[in-house]
This record gives sequence, C-alpha cells and structure tokens, in this order.
Amino acid sequence: MGESFGAWTMGDDAAVLPYVSSVNIACGFHAGDPATMMKTIQLALKYNVKIGAHPGFQDLAGFGRREMQVTAREVYELMVYQIGALAACAKVHATALYHVKPHGALYNMAARKAELADAVAQAIYDVDPTLVLYGLSGSELINAGRQKGLQVYQEVFADRTYQEDGTLTPRSDKNALIHDEGQAIEQVLAMIKRGKVTSLQGIEVDIQADTICLHGDGVEAVQFARTINQTLKDQDILVR
Repeated sequence: MGESFGAWTMGDDAAVLPYVSSVNIACGFHAGDPATMMKTIQLALKYNVKIGAHPGFQDLAGFGRREMQVTAREVYELMVYQIGALAACAKVHATALYHVKPHGALYNMAARKAELADAVAQAIYDVDPTLVLYGLSGSELINAGRQKGLQVYQEVFADRTYQEDGTLTPRSDKNALIHDEGQAIEQVLAMIKRGKVTSLQGIEVDIQADTICLHGDGVEAVQFARTINQTLKDQDILVR
C-alpha cells in the first residue's frame, strides 16, 4: 500500500483495509512519498491493521520491478534508509512498525541470492531486531532471517503463479498474475490447508503459509481481499 505519490494514485487502499490484517507500505523509493506514507499509516491505524515497511529499489520509472546490479552493501543501506523513514512516520503517529517486506525485484533477488538475503536480514536486525521479516516461503530470505535471530513469516501469494522451484513466475510471463477469483481462492486454501501449491508446470510444490500477500495495485485487489477474507472465515481459518 501507499504506492502513490503526488497527484498519481495507485490502488484503492481504503477499500482493501477492512479485509486485511497487515499492510506493506512503500517507503519512497519504488513508490510513495512522505505525504502518502503519513496518510497510509493513518488509514491503517483507523482499521487497526499492522504496518510494515516495503523497501525497494530506487526506481520510480520501473516501479521497483526491474532487477538492478547492486552489491550487498548497497542493499543493506537502502533497507536501513527506507525502514528508518517509515519508522519515523509511524513514531509521530504514536505507533510502530510490525514487520518488513522487501518489494518487487529486490524481494525476488534476495529470495534467490544468499548474500543479498543476508544484507536484508542484517539491516532489519540492526534497525530493530523485534521486527518480523516477511519473505518468500522456503527462500534464502527465510534462511537469512532465521540465522540472524529474526522472527520470520513465510509468505505465499494469492494473485501470483509459481514455478516448480517454488519461485514466483516472472512478471514478463503472460501467466504470472492470477485474475480469476476462483483460482486465487483454490490456491490460497491449498497452500494453507495442504501446504502445497501447483506450479505452472503442473507439479505440486511444498510450501508454508504464515502470511498471504495480495497486491494492492491489482485490478481485482478489493474483490480478492473481500472474498478471500470471507472464505477463510467460512473455513474456520483464523486471521490474526
């Protein structure tokens, strides 16, 4: 959330908030600006939703979704800077960050590359070791967070397809996004109840679901959030 800036608006954050338990707020690099960060925190507080930093590459034009050539040190520094910015915004609203989830290409690169995952985890630990790290289920991010002593939540996706190695299908693939509500619900329930996700190659992959991600910029975001929330309640699955 908070992936707007100036007069440019992305997604309907207010409409999604009643149906989620935590939000990842852009910190000004891939999207967002100080005013949007402040406004999004206020909205989250209104709905009693946990807030987290969503740091990404400094790439407004590419929305943080283009891979960049970066060192582990550079990743560490951009993480510290962005987490610190949102933490300060939270502080002036008498609240605090709950978690950190890297964004876009940074998230996917750190999920694969141990040295980048280590830089992400170290930055979170150095800023505030009580913050929870949200990372791709079964990825290097989860391993790095555990090694640093962070609490980690293994993240799965309601609106993205998977490859047979457990990674997300690249957005360059026409089948990367899930637009069908029934498919999204079926995938979410399989990941939670059976610990499995069916890859685009038709192979079932083991997966652990501690937290479900839904992209706020998706056309179906509000409807997906509402329906998935209700489906989990109907299935006696606790959202907390």
